[in-house]
Amino acid sequence: MKKIITLLVVSLFCTNGFSQNNEPTPIVNKNELKVNALYLILGSFDVSYERILNEESAVGISLGVPFDNENWDINYTATGYYRYYFGKKTAAGFFGEAFGMLNNVDDFIYEETASDYNYEQKTLTDFALGIGLGGKWVTKKGLLLEINAGVGRNLFNNQYDDRDYELIGRAGITVGYRF
Repeated sequence: MKKIITLLVVSLFCTNGFSQNNEPTPIVNKNELKVNALYLILGSFDVSYERILNEESAVGISLGVPFDNENWDINYTATGYYRYYFGKKTAAGFFGEAFGMLNNVDDFIYEETASDYNYEQKTLTDFALGIGLGGKWVTKKGLLLEINAGVGRNLFNNQYDDRDYELIGRAGITVGYRF
């Protein structure tokens, strides 16, 4: 009789263990605001907003404006991106991204004539598509650090053969807050 009661009690605990809810916990903090500290050091203000879609993907927008015109030929950038995260935490760890960047630059266009080699400075607006890689670390309190790099190719203004900005870079050491 003791064996039967013990078996019933053990089986009740075992079946109760299987009735746990396996639903994923909802993501509470889905928004991030970030500032690119690397660009601040180099003379440009670059701020980003990122919206987490699910545990492994997010979309965002980044706006950059230099405040040191002597070191930057770029007048402004506006970048939209999609990220896929490979980490175990929600929207953190190693990631790959695809981005589209609207950029406005003061570019030097070189022209070779029969007797001379001239250049002319032009302000060009272009759009680039590119890819990037990076990593993000987030604390339990929502503070985050992100390191990323990427490269894209400008799609327009191809009539100039000797453009300085045919390829466009994207890099950052970014700090921010998830809320």
